[in-house]
Amino acid sequence: RDHAVVVFDHRGHGASDKPDDLDAYSLDRLVADTIAVADAVGFDRFRLLGHSMGGMVARRVVLQHPARVEALILMDTSPGPIEGFDPELLEFGVLTGLNEGKDALKALLDATATLNTPAYERVLAERPGYREFQDRKWTDLSVVMWAAIAREIGAQSDDLPQFGSIACPALVMVGEQDKPFLAPSRAMARAIPGARLVVFADAGHSPQFENPDAWIATMREFLAVCVTTP
Repeated sequence: RDHAVVVFDHRGHGASDKPDDLDAYSLDRLVADTIAVADAVGFDRFRLLGHSMGGMVARRVVLQHPARVEALILMDTSPGPIEGFDPELLEFGVLTGLNEGKDALKALLDATATLNTPAYERVLAERPGYREFQDRKWTDLSVVMWAAIAREIGAQSDDLPQFGSIACPALVMVGEQDKPFLAPSRAMARAIPGARLVVFADAGHSPQFENPDAWIATMREFLAVCVTTP
């Protein structure tokens, strides 16, 4: 009703192209794609929200293209490698996906269920169509993309020391049940000058679904105080 919102599928996701070459995927490649989308829709400056992997892309966008980002929202993400994730297990998942296929990778991910919080299970059980939505996301995902990006996420540098240079208004959001991302979210909010941290009750990795009323209220409040610079 009151904002122009642009949403797109990253390469390897949804309806976007899915190259079969591992070298076609990297976080910096996704940064370039994000800027290309902004250029295509005519947004010289924009307010950017990144969730999970998208947050890792968003932090690189604002660090590499600070003049383009008018305001930043980082949701359930981290400034570097995810705390507590076993790199050997991650590499095992990569090789499983590449060598045995997406079904074998899904079985492995279901067994570990790292992000399957009580809030996620509640929405899965109670919200009509949510399970089908999650299934469709997985069906439309490239296993080559998953392998390339997962491998890079595990080995990425820690950008937290650069967060002090972020000059735009910033909001950091995280679900209280999303344990791997709670400490990183607090650290990011402390590191960005003037940033606000919001921890959502009864929510895990996806508070936009798990506590939607609080999430949208927080979004509207933040966007209302972000002054657009001509």
